[in-house]
Amino acid sequence: MSMSSPNSGSQGLLQRVFKLQEHGTNARTELIAGITTFLTMVYIIFVNPQILAAANMDIKAVFVTTCLIAAFGSILMGLVANLPIAVAPAMGLNAFFAFVVVGAMGYSWEVAMGAIFWGAVGLFLLTLFRIRYWIIAHIPLSLRVGITSGIGLFIAMMGLKNSGIIVPNNDTIVTIGNFASHNVLLGALGFFIIAILAARNIHAAILISIVITTVIGLLLGDVQYQGIFAMPPSITTVVGKVDIVGALDIGLSGVIFAFMLVNLFDSSGTLIGVTDKAGLTDDKGKFPRMKQALYVDSLSSVAGSAMGTSSVTAFIESTSGVSVGGRTGLTAVVVGILFLLAIFLSPLAGMVPSYATAGALIYVGVLMTSSLTRVKWDDLTESVPAFITAVMMPFSFSITEGIALGFIAYCVMKVGTFRWKEINLCVVIVSLLFILKILLIDTHVIDLNSLF
Repeated sequence: MSMSSPNSGSQGLLQRVFKLQEHGTNARTELIAGITTFLTMVYIIFVNPQILAAANMDIKAVFVTTCLIAAFGSILMGLVANLPIAVAPAMGLNAFFAFVVVGAMGYSWEVAMGAIFWGAVGLFLLTLFRIRYWIIAHIPLSLRVGITSGIGLFIAMMGLKNSGIIVPNNDTIVTIGNFASHNVLLGALGFFIIAILAARNIHAAILISIVITTVIGLLLGDVQYQGIFAMPPSITTVVGKVDIVGALDIGLSGVIFAFMLVNLFDSSGTLIGVTDKAGLTDDKGKFPRMKQALYVDSLSSVAGSAMGTSSVTAFIESTSGVSVGGRTGLTAVVVGILFLLAIFLSPLAGMVPSYATAGALIYVGVLMTSSLTRVKWDDLTESVPAFITAVMMPFSFSITEGIALGFIAYCVMKVGTFRWKEINLCVVIVSLLFILKILLIDTHVIDLNSLF
């Protein structure tokens, strides 16, 4: 009689659920991949609460909900789509929510989060009726690149502002801050730690930077030690407070559309990028269980905004786990379990100063603007719309306006050069919607100085 090993039952279960052998992997490799991915993206549990706290949200409650929705989305992605892709609250959309919709436009966080909720619902409906696939396939590359790069510039600007590297100036709008201050020095140090470690292919670069700058802040007296472990704080100050009805305001229609559109490209692009890195995509960019993956990420976005953690997206950091062998949903499930355990680290998260996460924002900006190399700069009908989309986001302090002006500029350039046949129906519809928004919806004048 043969004797089975004690863990043979669990190994058999994992094999049946995740089909490890078919994907050329095993449980140990998937475990290591999950830990690797978690370490590269765990910074979000420190950064997201910091950003949303700027919108007057309870930082401790947001820490818990950030962990919960990252766990929920990642585990669901692993079990339903069987892909090594982790999800969490989206960088960029959270900054847009906190600094623009709440800070500049003056909406309460409850109403602004309701706008994110409706944007996520719109994304789910686009997925449900397969319109999402049509939009992705028909929006020109120059506009997609412009949107991604513009958000990157916007995020980088917020990182520079949070660290004090740039400050307001009545004569020049912005200027260089005080380089003798702790905020500026440690914010800059944090960014270069990330950039140098990332250049050396060290996956946990952002986490290492946050730890180092926080420890230095502790030694300098900027940070007060509060412990490491504790029972999770209450989430009642956030969960159940989202004003879904109040967000049905005509003045927020452009914001809702922007949330939906940005999340559509961000998440879809990440899903394609990670699966391509794992060798799962075909020549057309399609990958196995694509439909399930798109449903999971859109449903997670709805759940995340309903809980008060901003919209959720697939994380490009998932490629770090893929690079060490992760090929199945077991990698994502491991990530989700680790996020659940992270809930008990709230005192540690509360110690992180804003300048410790500023470097991460600037670095994300570097990554997102790198896609500008894909623009055909010698073709002005492509480069001008990409440029306008990218620069108008930080200059107007509005992702919505950047997207709107980019689409309109694309149509103007193509028509003006008698290349109107290159404008497809999708671009025409979106451009007309933005023109109607500009004509019919009151715009909000943003005073940049009031934000600093």
